[in-house]
Amino acid sequence: MDKILKVKSISIWIFLIPFIAVNACLIISTHYTELFKDGQAIYTKYFPYIDGGASISRTARYFPNYLIFKPAMFLTSYLLIKYWFYNKEIILSFGKNSKYVKKFVFFGVCSAICLTIHSIFLGIKFDYDLYKLFRRVIMLSFIIFEIVAQAYLVLTLYSLRGYLEKYIRPKILIIKLILVVTLIIVALISIPIVSMPGNKYFKHALEWDYFLGVISFYLLTFFMWKKK
Repeated sequence: MDKILKVKSISIWIFLIPFIAVNACLIISTHYTELFKDGQAIYTKYFPYIDGGASISRTARYFPNYLIFKPAMFLTSYLLIKYWFYNKEIILSFGKNSKYVKKFVFFGVCSAICLTIHSIFLGIKFDYDLYKLFRRVIMLSFIIFEIVAQAYLVLTLYSLRGYLEKYIRPKILIIKLILVVTLIIVALISIPIVSMPGNKYFKHALEWDYFLGVISFYLLTFFMWKKK
């Protein structure tokens, strides 16, 4: 099926583009400090996935890093929208109008829009509490919409696994289901910790690892669909 091949192709780019962009920003911030103004570079060689030495936004919001990060996020947002609509067409092509189809498309597109808005305002400084709250709400909305969309899509695919057995690898679908459940549980456990002051390094490490978990969903999509 043509749409399956498109989803397979798009999904690997949804994983690679943000992964490469974010880690390129980290490497530039820690190894090429001469490119930054004083106070903008990260002078210690952090590995934030473990030590939480810097947040993603800290590594991405300064010149020249935002020249990498913002275009990468805009492209990822576009691919995300295509991804969700292609999945809708795949499900409907089997003659199965699942009750979750409209939901995963809605939440998936909303997550892409939130990612775009977040990228636009990244690095723009206004010393207003309302603006800071707006940025936090947009980022939180992206995470919620993304996880909800992933959950609805996995539930839809799992409910149709009997019709899809010629096209998918069932073990990868199970791994996707486990991943989404894990992301939901981690989010629920982390809410009280994240909402409290302090724990800066834990919050940063959680941000990096959670980011990796979210985009790994699309890497699993690539491996789940068979080539033929």
